[in-house]
Amino acid sequence: MLIRRHTPESEDHGIDLAPMLDFVLNLLIFFLITTSFVKETGVTVTRAEAMLVEHRDTGNLLVAVRENGDIWIDRRRVDLRELRAIIERLHVERPDDTAVIVADKTAPAGVVARVMDQIQSVGIKDISLAATPLGGR
Repeated sequence: MLIRRHTPESEDHGIDLAPMLDFVLNLLIFFLITTSFVKETGVTVTRAEAMLVEHRDTGNLLVAVRENGDIWIDRRRVDLRELRAIIERLHVERPDDTAVIVADKTAPAGVVARVMDQIQSVGIKDISLAATPLGGR
């Protein structure tokens, strides 16, 4: 009688990287999606301080007015004459927009008023001015 011995073939079992790659890819997609919701004006301004500051999470359209009167939207400088067309294009894409004007405390009031006029002329009625709470709280 012939007895056969079952000897396992020498298989090299490595670590399966597919689940780890799936996990890393899901993390990457998650971070890409969440960072796209962060809105910035593209410039740093010194906001005015106010006593009655209300924090809002809304404000889809951010317009910055610097101390020299420069107007910034989406990290690029725009001219007052082209502001309405840009806001109109953005408002068509998102009709429920609200606007926040982030003006420097030394920005010319006339420029801020003209920016508000341009935003209202497109049909956006909810316009806010960004301010820092008094005492920096």
